[in-house]
Amino acid sequence: MPLFTQIQEDIKTALRGGERLKLTTLRILLSVIKQREKDTGKEITDEEILPLIEKQVQLRKEAAELYKEADRSELLMKENEEAAILQGYLPEKLDTPEVTKIIETIISTIDAKTIQDMSQVMTELKSQSQGSIDMKEASAIVRMLLSQ
Repeated sequence: MPLFTQIQEDIKTALRGGERLKLTTLRILLSVIKQREKDTGKEITDEEILPLIEKQVQLRKEAAELYKEADRSELLMKENEEAAILQGYLPEKLDTPEVTKIIETIISTIDAKTIQDMSQVMTELKSQSQGSIDMKEASAIVRMLLSQ
């Protein structure tokens, strides 16, 4: 089932089940997706939806950090719950050894030698990852491997 359809079905289920937090979270996500479709003028694919979901998760985590610093535990919990709901639509993240192995393969394939080649490696990695790699972690690994 396409991700867009799955989100719409989950909205209906949350509405019927009275899950207010899930309902509002998914409605916000749906509006972000529809806005992207409107901006681009074409129907959005699953590969284009994944980065939007990742961005929404990141926004929730950043907000949670701010609420933690401000000692607002009820809002901190809400943001963490919303992030967890959205995280359910993302593929499982690969662990560090798997990511390192993929990066090493890319480096040897494109013959990257120095840190100046990092952008090429990251571009290739992003195209291969489809949301299954934490790009922040990957960036640190690429930097480490290319500076050796």
